[in-house]
Amino acid sequence: MLSDLDDRFRQLDRVLAQTARWWQPQLFHSRHCPWRQAAPDLAEALERLSDEELSNLQAQPGELQAWLHPWLPELALLSELERVPACNHSLPSPSARLEVGVPGRKWQQLQHFAAAWQGGSEPLLEWCAGKGHLGRLLAQQCGCAVTSLEWQEALCGEGQQLAQRHGLQQQFVCGDALQAASGELLALHPQAVALHACGDLHRALLQHWCSSDSLRLGLVPCCYHLTADSLYVGLSAAARQAQVRLRRVDLSLPQRETVTAGEGQRQRRHTEMVWRMAFDEWQREQRGWDVYLPVPSVPYSLLKGEFTDYLRLMAARRHVPVTGGVDAELWLQRGAERYRKLQRWELVQQLFRRPLELWLLLDRALYLQESGARVSLLEFCPRELTPRNLMLLAER
Repeated sequence: MLSDLDDRFRQLDRVLAQTARWWQPQLFHSRHCPWRQAAPDLAEALERLSDEELSNLQAQPGELQAWLHPWLPELALLSELERVPACNHSLPSPSARLEVGVPGRKWQQLQHFAAAWQGGSEPLLEWCAGKGHLGRLLAQQCGCAVTSLEWQEALCGEGQQLAQRHGLQQQFVCGDALQAASGELLALHPQAVALHACGDLHRALLQHWCSSDSLRLGLVPCCYHLTADSLYVGLSAAARQAQVRLRRVDLSLPQRETVTAGEGQRQRRHTEMVWRMAFDEWQREQRGWDVYLPVPSVPYSLLKGEFTDYLRLMAARRHVPVTGGVDAELWLQRGAERYRKLQRWELVQQLFRRPLELWLLLDRALYLQESGARVSLLEFCPRELTPRNLMLLAER
């Protein structure tokens, strides 16, 4: 008999497999709409969108779903399948000044995590702890001893000082979460938590927890694409038998959310994207090869300079010779037009981000369930605080 989680996973898997032609194309690599032959009327409708209409559809998922319905009626079912109950526990009220030094939005995330956690007083392991902000809050809320695992020695030192300042039972272990020795810490801790542990780091925690006797787990995954595997390997039996096949690049689709970005961040992203598109237009002509050439991200300070400096740096890194002068105005104009098109194409993939994230999270939930744990899935905080607001709670 299928569990509710298993049934939902299989439904999601079926619909995502049926609609893969819409969400799997790598739009960044293309100069032409990927669906212009299969759906020429959609390509034309996207092209006709004004900037104001684009912004409205980006901000209003319901309106976007209705707008895309003639081409993608499956989005209605995906919208139903992606619904997750929200945590309704009261936020903790820790002693004053515990939040000092923690950015406001991050502090709110920690409070919501602690409200959803509701753990016991047994020793607790905080995985990929950073400075241990979550561990300090849970140590005070639950009265438990906390061990915070973090690989950066400087963060361990700062976190230990903060714990001592507040008189909390928190000690830091400087270690690599991907090493087997880190997993052995679970033998000493009946509880484990991780907030926004990335990719293989949270996979390692899941695998260690399932093979241990630890009693409770609270996990909010993040950055699924940060993995050593080029092709996704499912954790659960259901995912290993799934119709959906994911590449590493597909795992980055859930991360393309900007709901928490401020105006400054949006402007920086716009500049970087236009410059990357401009460089791509230039390199295709320069090399005489109409193929996308990936380039690394750069510090924001470089984006405040001249585009020609950016182009020459990217060209040097990708071994593309710069012959003659560079008409910056021409290439920036072409880059801006490419980015304008890209933003409209991304509307088609926007409503697949959450279903794909849920597919990945359900794989983890079913893996925990296979180990004998009772598993629940919930939104631990509003999406305005972080798009990565889906939490797994497991208990034996």
